[in-house]
Amino acid sequence: MPGDSLKVIVGLGNPGPKHDSDRHNAGVIFLHHLCKSYGGTLGGESKFFGEFGSISVDGHEIKLLFPTTFMNHSGKSVSALCKFFKIEPQHLLVAYDEIDFDVGVTRFKGGGGHGGHNGIRDIISALGGQNGFYRLRIGVGHPGHKSMVANYVLSPPSRTEAQIIMSGIEEAIRAIPKAVAGEWEDAMKLLHTN
Repeated sequence: MPGDSLKVIVGLGNPGPKHDSDRHNAGVIFLHHLCKSYGGTLGGESKFFGEFGSISVDGHEIKLLFPTTFMNHSGKSVSALCKFFKIEPQHLLVAYDEIDFDVGVTRFKGGGGHGGHNGIRDIISALGGQNGFYRLRIGVGHPGHKSMVANYVLSPPSRTEAQIIMSGIEEAIRAIPKAVAGEWEDAMKLLHTN
């Protein structure tokens, strides 16, 4: 049975060239590649506090958003877009870096808590506590101790790790048409069996 179809895909990260390759920017790296794959472009949109664009996936118009508010304030951008287009959280997919997953593990998830991720925490809060949106969790690995996490996510992965993360991102892009159509079981199967 099909679930919720997608209307918006958000990629989380921090703005500015110095953060472009950070592990913490895995979500926006995914967003940029998805946008490029479908021939879209992202441009600054002040009313959404971010970069905004749209693509067509199998005839569905999908809005794309990169909040340029810095990670910890991503909710301001996401809620502004959802209010403007009257989009409910269950039609939203948020892509972000997941330190609890090894490099190369990329997974979809429906709803849930923030798992300690400040961007997700802020989005849940800005959406009035609604956490029923979908997530694309892109594994970036864990530095081994929580005191090292901040520096770890704000630094780039090794070249080998970056290639592995990118192949996970490419797999996720291949599964996006299923997700867009609300065929979450198929989307998860496609991504999670790789």
